[in-house]
Amino acid sequence: MTTALPRADVAPVASAKRRRRAPGWLAVAPLLVFTAVAFGLPALAIVNGAFSADDATTGASHYTGANVTASLQGPYLTALLGSVKLSAISAALGALLGLPLAQAVVSSRSRWLREAVLTASGVLANFGGVPLAFAFVATLGNAGVLTVHLGLKDSGWNLYSFWGLVLVYLYFLIPLMVLTITPALDGLRTQWREAALNNGANGVQYWRHVALPVLAPSLLGGLVLLFGSAFAAYATAAAMVGSAVPLVTLQIADALSGNVLVGQENVALALSLDMVLVAGLVMAVYLPLQRRSARWLDA
Repeated sequence: MTTALPRADVAPVASAKRRRRAPGWLAVAPLLVFTAVAFGLPALAIVNGAFSADDATTGASHYTGANVTASLQGPYLTALLGSVKLSAISAALGALLGLPLAQAVVSSRSRWLREAVLTASGVLANFGGVPLAFAFVATLGNAGVLTVHLGLKDSGWNLYSFWGLVLVYLYFLIPLMVLTITPALDGLRTQWREAALNNGANGVQYWRHVALPVLAPSLLGGLVLLFGSAFAAYATAAAMVGSAVPLVTLQIADALSGNVLVGQENVALALSLDMVLVAGLVMAVYLPLQRRSARWLDA
């Protein structure tokens, strides 16, 4: 038989619990403040600038939707669609090529091979910008080593084109896909394959009806990550193709620097808002499927 605590003892116990919880909230507070400052303030500045304009006569600032309208017309719309197309194709190819590579690493019995591939993927996934552009220009540019020795220029090869940029993006997207999908492949249980084989399924049927449905949310998550990396890339494309391939990041840089028209800074902010909305739409599709994948792989 349990005896209830006297009312005089209840208050000290509750007070002690609150004191134990307080350090946890205090530890999280700096992170919350940093998140609000590093992400919240720039987001508010983008939204405010995207819907603001300065009067040419008085210089007074007022709110308008002209910047957002302009960002969805003419060359700005072409650049936005070009970035979406480039990112989607690069992400799809990166996922298709990265999945079998990751599966080969996971199924390998060699521990050093697994560690070597994952370490190299971690390095290559973060190798971008001007150094990556220079490496490809020196290798596959108009006067690159492989271009000259293999006679690629005579066959119509052009690195400074849409598909040349896709090839360069795959250099860091494939390793990124390997890093992203490897934990999900590790979560596939051998019992599932054994059960499928015992019921008469072959390897193709196992992947089609068991493995891929379970991996689908994780694959989509990797695809979203690859899409975002390609969509936000700037330095590599700027150093390689310049304005030859219309991309929204290059249009933002031109608008901010006034290379095309002076006074288009707020249009650049509107283009940035368009990028945020595209990324938000993709994430809205990804998050529900990620929760579904977690139920299977963590079971």
